[in-house]
Amino acid sequence: MADTASRERPVIDLDRAVIRFAGDSGDGMQLTGDRFTTSSALLGNDLSTLPDFPAEIRAPAGTLAGVSAFQVHISDHDIVTPGDHPNVLVAMNPAALKANIADLAERGTVIVNSDAFDERALAKAGYHDTNPLTDGSLHAYTVYEVPMTSLTLEATKPSGTKPRDAERSKNFFALGLISWLYTRPLEPTLAWIQERFGKTPMVAEANTLAFKAGWNFGETAELFPSHYEVKPAKSLPKGTYTNISGNTAMAWGLVAAGQLAKLPLFLGSYPITPASDILHELSKHKNFGVRTMQAEDEIAGIGAALGASYAGSLGITTTSGPGLDLKTETIGLAVSLELPLLIIDIQRGGPSTGLPTKTEQADLLQALYGRHGEAPVPVVAAATPGDCFYAAIEAARIALKYRTPVIVLSDGYLANGAEPWRIPDISDLPDISVPFATEPNHVGDDGGEEFWPYLRDPETLARPWAIPGTTGLMHRIGGLEKSDGGGAVSYDPANHDLMSRLRVAKVAGIAADIPPVEVDDPDGADVLLLGWGSTYGAIVAGVRRIRAQGRKVAHAHLRHLNPLPPNLGEVVRSYRRVVVPEMNLGQLVKVIRSEYLVDAKGLDKMRGKPFRAEEIEQAVLELFLNRS
Repeated sequence: MADTASRERPVIDLDRAVIRFAGDSGDGMQLTGDRFTTSSALLGNDLSTLPDFPAEIRAPAGTLAGVSAFQVHISDHDIVTPGDHPNVLVAMNPAALKANIADLAERGTVIVNSDAFDERALAKAGYHDTNPLTDGSLHAYTVYEVPMTSLTLEATKPSGTKPRDAERSKNFFALGLISWLYTRPLEPTLAWIQERFGKTPMVAEANTLAFKAGWNFGETAELFPSHYEVKPAKSLPKGTYTNISGNTAMAWGLVAAGQLAKLPLFLGSYPITPASDILHELSKHKNFGVRTMQAEDEIAGIGAALGASYAGSLGITTTSGPGLDLKTETIGLAVSLELPLLIIDIQRGGPSTGLPTKTEQADLLQALYGRHGEAPVPVVAAATPGDCFYAAIEAARIALKYRTPVIVLSDGYLANGAEPWRIPDISDLPDISVPFATEPNHVGDDGGEEFWPYLRDPETLARPWAIPGTTGLMHRIGGLEKSDGGGAVSYDPANHDLMSRLRVAKVAGIAADIPPVEVDDPDGADVLLLGWGSTYGAIVAGVRRIRAQGRKVAHAHLRHLNPLPPNLGEVVRSYRRVVVPEMNLGQLVKVIRSEYLVDAKGLDKMRGKPFRAEEIEQAVLELFLNRS
């Protein structure tokens, strides 16, 4: 392509940019954002993404409820959030503009599909008797009107595509235009179009023509006075990187766990937003000994997974909040059986159906206490999309070593968000294999050898794991209480008290097998931000901003939520103020206050959206101003 116009217009170097694509839920905004993200990852930028879409499969077209958006933050340095406010908003229709304009950064750029701003579309979006493109309401922003629909229809004529079908390619026009504006490479997207749509040549050609038309419009129309370049990030550690979402990382971590444990992997799952992608990804990896079963309901899914664990596999089930409700009884059974089992909970807005496609951290207390009886379960939480890989392996390590179900907490923000992820060296990953019982372990009263299923390891208190059918190792399982050691059904009060205390002690003892919590406090602060899960990025970014203003603030982040790190009490008691940001109404803060008797304060958010760094910054600065 000719580059005369490009040479005449300057290319401005930026250290970062935040772009949001927004349109109707049928406009392909998630795909558009994903392809721009992939191109940026291949270019070497650090990045973080925030997809945002309706719960309905096809929400009412042209309405605010039907708007789908995808925000991506690209940079030439280390970043940890998808950005507080987009610098550029690409709005494919009036509803997309109205739903997102309040988030745009001061003096930001708006690029609109002007063809979509007709009277009917304006009315459906709530613009009655007014047009934001002409009424002056966008005077604070730089606005570019681009007739994307008509330009797409004209560009795709050579493909022979019907106009109604050709119009669907307008998202590729927008992608081509933004790719030109931010100097993204064309080749990865063009190759992907052929790979994705190659079986329907007419569609592939239409998308290719639309993408090139968007690029050429930016190149030749001279509408934009300049375009931009965000160079590759130099601060990332050396290695081989791939762009990864949290759900994909979780699935890969589970596959790795199976390999590291030298066990077949079995997933019993019922599809539920936003966890279903783990089922989809794991189903692709039969070559690694992975078996997946899409069950008829949540209860059947976890029942099959627990059965697989009994048979000698690493049993896994995936779900979200409503499914975790239904799985609770079988989690209690797994506690009683003392078998390894992973329960992956990708949290979403609740209660009930709630906000299926929005994020939340409100399942923590359920994970900690949501079972009848004394039924403690270890709980592990991931902090970033890439960290989901390591959280899965750590949960598997604990489950296998201590013969216990483990709950892993992620959420919709991590699950659908993406970041560059450095592929680890296999030699750096732990060996988490455990031996099966192969021989009798007890001498009976008659002098004969017996197998006692609840004869415990003196260090871990874990019982032996015997595969059914192993010669001489016949034993009883079930939900009824078992006798200590021998495993016969027992209703003896003293035995029940003993077994309950042993199960509690086993989980509590895991605290000695996890690392102490690390505190980032280079300046000797007296304020500690204590976080868990997906608040990590916003807290880190907020801490950086606060310190840049000369204020002292410390940060600690929890991976292990049950048991808590052994030094956490000492840490929280050493700070004058402890602030706990959470996407709930104060669940971890309740635990900290009750466990350590410190006056921790909650910073709560329940809007279905992750924290912004500015929210953390503002809350802590107000704390400094209002010190007593």
